[in-house]
Amino acid sequence: MDPDGPKILTQAFGPLQGIRVISSGSLIAQPFAATMAAEMGAEVIQVERPGQGDGLWRILEFPITGDNGNTVAAAWVQDRRNSFHVTLDTGKPRGQEIFLDLLRQADIWMESSIPGTYPAWGLDDETILKANPRLVIAHVSGYGQDGNEDYLNRASYDFIGQGFGGSMNLTGFAEPAAPSRAAPWTGDFITALFCIWSSLAGYIHAQRTGQGQVIDLAQYEAIHRVLAGTMVAYYELGLNRERSGNAAGIFQPYDTFQTSDGWVNLAALGGPFNRLCRVIGLDPAEERWQKATTELDSPDGIEFDAILRGWVLEHTVNEAVEIMNASQVPCCAIMTPRDMAEDRHYEARNVHIEWEDVNLGRTVKGTGVVPRFSETPGKIWRGSVPVGHDNEMVFQQLLGLSPADLAQLTEDGVI
Repeated sequence: MDPDGPKILTQAFGPLQGIRVISSGSLIAQPFAATMAAEMGAEVIQVERPGQGDGLWRILEFPITGDNGNTVAAAWVQDRRNSFHVTLDTGKPRGQEIFLDLLRQADIWMESSIPGTYPAWGLDDETILKANPRLVIAHVSGYGQDGNEDYLNRASYDFIGQGFGGSMNLTGFAEPAAPSRAAPWTGDFITALFCIWSSLAGYIHAQRTGQGQVIDLAQYEAIHRVLAGTMVAYYELGLNRERSGNAAGIFQPYDTFQTSDGWVNLAALGGPFNRLCRVIGLDPAEERWQKATTELDSPDGIEFDAILRGWVLEHTVNEAVEIMNASQVPCCAIMTPRDMAEDRHYEARNVHIEWEDVNLGRTVKGTGVVPRFSETPGKIWRGSVPVGHDNEMVFQQLLGLSPADLAQLTEDGVI
């Protein structure tokens, strides 16, 4: 973004101030990356289709009726903050011209679509980089921009990405239990994190060299990348890793444990394991308990697990958590939304904040900005907005279109 050029974000805050991002994807995987940038001070313009915009995701998950009668999904209220929203039909020639004009003034363009969508509109990477050689382009898709032709035109969602990327094969309990997805929309959020870091890496390179570039981010590859040593174990050891539930599978304890009134997560290795033994009345100096920590299926390993589970079951969630943590043994309750809303640590760190949501016409409360910066903190300066809320501001201030131009574009269905 030209520091001397027109701006629509007049507030200067966060480590990403001065960066302009154009976001034209839908649902979660790519737009959430743009939202994270917006919460850290970037000027983000979200482009939606005229009419309903990203209509499905605006109302799909846990719809809320506002004081003004509007219905908006809880996920939209949480994850579409700080962005300017415009409508534009990039399938129309005039829409393509306007979109290219926006990209000329941007630092990063993020989008999610089936490969070939934008080139069919005359907006291929070569044309766009010719218009703005410093632009970083991030293409987010289910299967990538190239590869086996049988896959490229396949549609994808979070659920599909988790399955094809390999995470569902590791999530849940062993056969005959069904594979489980990681909720909520974990594959999409993983993809968003890859999208934002790679886009910013490209931006740093462009700042140093003046050269933009194209990022090809396949959702299944982002998910696949966080499978730790799964593929090395396959190629080098022939290990076809499968689901093992909540247990680590290579040492204990590392699992969920039932208390008298709920469930806790408990994990201990090394020093914490010795302290755990003392808590439950075992002598960590005994060789059999040291063997039990890694020999899970041995008689000693099975006995240790039974003793620990018996101890936990005799205590409440709060008792188990307090006793274990007092001895520096990692243990926590499995938190519900109510638990998190009432927890004193969440409150002390101000994790949940209030902001004004334009869509609902009132103050809402949810999760704030993560992480916290000491010198350039992010913030929420406004909540989500209706479809096309910023058409006039963006198109007039950035592109110099007149009210008459906007009226004509609206009549033609371009915006």
